[in-house]
Amino acid sequence: MAIENLTATTLRNIIGDLELDQTLTSRETINAKMRETLDIATDPWGIKVNRVELKNIMPPAAIQDAMEKQMKAERERRESILRAEGEKKSTVLVAEGKKESVILDAEAEKQAAILRAEAEREKRIREAEGEAEATLKIQQANADGIRMLKEAGADQAVLVIKSLEAFKAAADGKATKIIIPSEIQGLAGLVSSITELPKE
Repeated sequence: MAIENLTATTLRNIIGDLELDQTLTSRETINAKMRETLDIATDPWGIKVNRVELKNIMPPAAIQDAMEKQMKAERERRESILRAEGEKKSTVLVAEGKKESVILDAEAEKQAAILRAEAEREKRIREAEGEAEATLKIQQANADGIRMLKEAGADQAVLVIKSLEAFKAAADGKATKIIIPSEIQGLAGLVSSITELPKE
């Protein structure tokens, strides 16, 4: 009878120290504490308590109702926390996705601008090289023409005619005014006198 009374008292003390929902999940802890307390109390009686097994806890209806409400509130709290954490992670992931998208768009635009600039630079270089090559060929052709005239032993009259042809080509542009050097006028008179010779 003394052991039964001590067990009931010890059980009330242990359960009183626990949260209501812990009483249903801490059976091993309750068994260990009860065995230790009973073993100390029964040792002077010559009794050794080796094992204590708690079968069932049947609290009053009011406490059961309070425990159920507490467990329900705890489950709802955990659910709210989990939902809030999920929404937070979702918002963070969406924001990070937008950030990465903006960064990638900016990098793509930067690369496109660099490529456009390089293409424009290459185009201008090619155009300048083409113009330089064309100018070089024209100058080379002019030099070859002069050399050929020189090698052919052209006299002054041929040179005058060639300079008049060059002047004609220059005057054939869209200019509204042409200034004729005095040397050209003298050459024109020389050409007209040369053309008169065959007529005579």
